[in-house]
Amino acid sequence: MLSAKPWKADATIRLVLSVMVCVYAGGVLLSAGHYVKAGGKAGPWLYYPLASVAMTCLVTLLVLIGKPWPAEVFGRRMLVLLGCAYSGLFVGAWVQRLAGENAAEVSIWRMVAATLCFQGAGLFLIARFLREQQSSWTAGFGLLSRPRLAVLLGLMAVAIFLPLGWELQQVSAVVMTHLPHFKLEPKEQLPVQALRESMSWGGRMTFGAAAVLLAPVTEEMLFRGVLYPAIKQAGYPRLALWSTSLLFAAVHLNAVTFVPLATLALVLTGLYEWTDNLLAPITAHVLFNAVNFAKLLTMQQSGGL
Repeated sequence: MLSAKPWKADATIRLVLSVMVCVYAGGVLLSAGHYVKAGGKAGPWLYYPLASVAMTCLVTLLVLIGKPWPAEVFGRRMLVLLGCAYSGLFVGAWVQRLAGENAAEVSIWRMVAATLCFQGAGLFLIARFLREQQSSWTAGFGLLSRPRLAVLLGLMAVAIFLPLGWELQQVSAVVMTHLPHFKLEPKEQLPVQALRESMSWGGRMTFGAAAVLLAPVTEEMLFRGVLYPAIKQAGYPRLALWSTSLLFAAVHLNAVTFVPLATLALVLTGLYEWTDNLLAPITAHVLFNAVNFAKLLTMQQSGGL
């Protein structure tokens, strides 16, 4: 049974908001990188000042969200926060539009950068969250609770789940193309598309390291380690299970993989509940990503991608 966690509701909300701001700021930075490389729809006299304003607002917003809010400064900080939020969002969207349509192109290095903006920044923010809660990685996520058993159960769980996950993905693709009124064309995941188009082994391996090592650790700490216990301890165990699982599947932005990933999330949550050690779902997630990454590379080498 999962042990009680000292996660405070306001700190948890601020963590989630901070991650969202980092993801959006990452999009602005990626569009700026495209502008520097290929130019855009506006001259540098307009683009760079706007990009500076957007990033300044987003960084200020991140700082404000990261601090506890005493009652005596709540109103003033809220006004500043809303001003920075709206300015950062609207100016950031303008900046991305001025960077040109090709700013949305998919490449292996853009996938690496996007991973760092989400999972890399998320790991840093979780460390800050733990310090604020006066907790540690081992205590907060039970990493010292029968670690060998946790790793073994994680390996066994994903070994059993992988064939089911692949079958669910195939079924999802078939169902999408045969819906009676809403036919949808299954699309490749962006990482798959980037991997298929990349000719650089350095880029592939860098992306593989980020996808296999960084992403599972951060995502498990965020979804299973923080969000799930916080919602459960608020008195909503079923909501905690289903909301975190569905959100986990949704952030991967692909309709075909939504059901398999939501099912995987349910398994990962069950592992955490059973072992009280986040190493179990982390191990399962790492192996799941590693096997799928190796499968994609093999398919690409054989011409299947």
